[in-house]
Amino acid sequence: MTQKTSRISGFHKLSVSERIDQALAFAGLADSDLKALFLDTGNLPAERVDQLIENAVGTMNIPVGVATNLLIDGKDYLVPMATEESSVVAAVCNAARQCYDSGGFVTSMSGTRMIAQVQLVDVPDPGNARLSILERAEEIRAICDDCDPVLVRLGGGFRDLEVRIVDAPSGPMVVTHLIVDTRDAMGANAVNTMAEKLAPHIESWTGGRVYLRILSNLADRRLARARCVWKLDAIGGGAVRDGMIKAYEFALMDPYRAATHNKGIMNGVTAVVMATGNDTRAIEAGAHAYAARKGWYSSLTQWEVTRDGDLAGSLEMPMAVGLIGGATKLHPMARACLQIMDIQSAEQLSRVIAAVGLAQNFSALKALATEGIQKGHMSLHSQNIALMAGAQGDEIARVARRLVDLGTVRIDIAEAELKKLRDGGV
Repeated sequence: MTQKTSRISGFHKLSVSERIDQALAFAGLADSDLKALFLDTGNLPAERVDQLIENAVGTMNIPVGVATNLLIDGKDYLVPMATEESSVVAAVCNAARQCYDSGGFVTSMSGTRMIAQVQLVDVPDPGNARLSILERAEEIRAICDDCDPVLVRLGGGFRDLEVRIVDAPSGPMVVTHLIVDTRDAMGANAVNTMAEKLAPHIESWTGGRVYLRILSNLADRRLARARCVWKLDAIGGGAVRDGMIKAYEFALMDPYRAATHNKGIMNGVTAVVMATGNDTRAIEAGAHAYAARKGWYSSLTQWEVTRDGDLAGSLEMPMAVGLIGGATKLHPMARACLQIMDIQSAEQLSRVIAAVGLAQNFSALKALATEGIQKGHMSLHSQNIALMAGAQGDEIARVARRLVDLGTVRIDIAEAELKKLRDGGV
């Protein structure tokens, strides 16, 4: 028997169809009907798939839903969200509905600046090297802006310079931060190019050696902010408000709770980021790093009681999204989602995403403070379980409803209820 090997010479040169054949043969599935599944690339043509990713064999379609009721900075939005998790879209809709009549969400943005880091090591005099770099701020500006004249023409480019000394086990590092306004681009390519171009100059000025030259995903110069007030009568009274405050304080003080608290925020944030073709991993990394900026991991949101006794929530987090470059520009579904939202700038998109994240957090806290997270989540998840049990057509809703009535959403119960239904017992 021939031993399987993943060393497939020239795999990247094959067509998508040929790659699928190779992958299925490797898995012993050459005679299966899976090839048709891989070849169905949905609304993304196979040739575009091949351009967006290496060794492409297909797509993984994620459901896209639309969040309603969102009033943001006085403007009504329908917001597409791409997610596989039940209840996420519904949670945003419900939270937005409960604050719509009181004015909805107010948002702001600190700017559209990104940071590129240049790491300098083996520096005999790091303090002197730091000042030598700072003294050349205008020369650095010229070098950086020369890398991207188009960005400069659009109003972006180099804005500021920071130089830090970072103590490391192998000795002090001198780390230069290039602060660059990337406008409507996420900016990774622009700032990375500037860092690369600047590296040999820093070496010549200091006598050290440059290693890493790359952006930071802790985009704390690009913060999106959202705030909102929920009236007591809209959320169910003072007891609900106080319960939500207690739930928030748990996340504020305990990292084990904060991890799940912030994951709930990212349920909403990541869904919009993905729907618009932006980098979900960059946003996730920046968010969690920002949540630990004080030296411990804590809540991204803040909740408090207003002077009138209502509930006020706010969210502040890095939001490095763009409208140009990558899948945002090339994926037809991403472009369609941006059109539905009528997004005109990266700043506008960032602010909408922040409002969605705050709405998501509100719904999670309210569920935890009242009926518990499982009731609402599982009522929607029950449909997935019914499908997994083999329900079809109107069987899906009937089995799902039965699972909710029983208060037990499990695959074995769904299978039993489906059998009873088909036997005429439900």
